[in-house]
Amino acid sequence: MVDKDRQMVVLEEEFQNISPEELKTELPERQPRFVVYSYKYVHEDGRVSYPLCFIFSSPVGCKPEQQMMYAGSKNRLVQTAELTKVFEIRTTDDLTEAWLQEKLSFFR
Repeated sequence: MVDKDRQMVVLEEEFQNISPEELKTELPERQPRFVVYSYKYVHEDGRVSYPLCFIFSSPVGCKPEQQMMYAGSKNRLVQTAELTKVFEIRTTDDLTEAWLQEKLSFFR
């Protein structure tokens, strides 16, 4: 999450072995969040990879001030962490395994 007072991105929670569907229940419905998610992806040819995905949860109905803080921090965080698989959701309902697989299918 973005700590407004310290003007920095801080780790709020860390989960192990959590599915996209379980993860979406942990995200606030009206507040933005950054998620870095390692996903076990099985390619069509049977290869397995563990891509590191950056998901910007920016739900409709967020306070404009929060929206601006997160949007302003996103690019710097992505560049600093050297993340290449960057996605955005506008509602937590969008975060499903099918959605993530569809997004990752572009990175073969």
